[in-house]
Amino acid sequence: LLAQNKSDSLTLNFHLEFDKTPLELHKKYTSTNKDTLAIETFRCYVSNIQIQYSDNSVFIEKDSYHLLDSDKPKSFQIPITEKNDKPISRVVFSIGIDSLTNTSGAMSGALDPVNGMYWAWQSGYINMKIEGKSPSCKTRKNEFQFHIGGYREPYYARRTIEIPIRKDRAQQDEVHLTIDLGQFFSEIHLKETNSIMIPGKEAMQISDLVTKVFSLP
Repeated sequence: LLAQNKSDSLTLNFHLEFDKTPLELHKKYTSTNKDTLAIETFRCYVSNIQIQYSDNSVFIEKDSYHLLDSDKPKSFQIPITEKNDKPISRVVFSIGIDSLTNTSGAMSGALDPVNGMYWAWQSGYINMKIEGKSPSCKTRKNEFQFHIGGYREPYYARRTIEIPIRKDRAQQDEVHLTIDLGQFFSEIHLKETNSIMIPGKEAMQISDLVTKVFSLP
């Protein structure tokens, strides 16, 4: 699939932003909660990608696991299927890794533990990782760390996102989606919440919040 010529494929393009401007790592931003912060790492699993067309047909990507990594800008472009002339009605994908994959021991490619997104078999994969620094954090080196995941009930942290595609964009060969971390930090007070490193109730709340950061530009 990766050998496909990009012009022949439908590509999902994710754009990392902070309050509607392209995110720069290590740059200082101010959240709507008046936290000054700099983001150093963003990683996130996008899985189970589906493209729904206006004729109600659906393309479901096989073995659909992709790791977006702020250190690898190309990882934000995902060629997924051959281009066709059918208008797209919606794009559906999950943030995180499903419980079956968490327990199946499939550990290559995007799922390789070398990517730093795997805790251990008891906790499984980290769905999303956001790390950085803020003077609001009374932590070592003022660091904040959000490692969000968990695949066992009641703390199943994977979330599915459905994005309807506007009719005027339905026939493009690229679908552009924004990930706005300004939205994420607008709902967090870093003084109180700055380190979530295990599955649990807090990780579930953050997982709900994460669904709000994805949108059409």
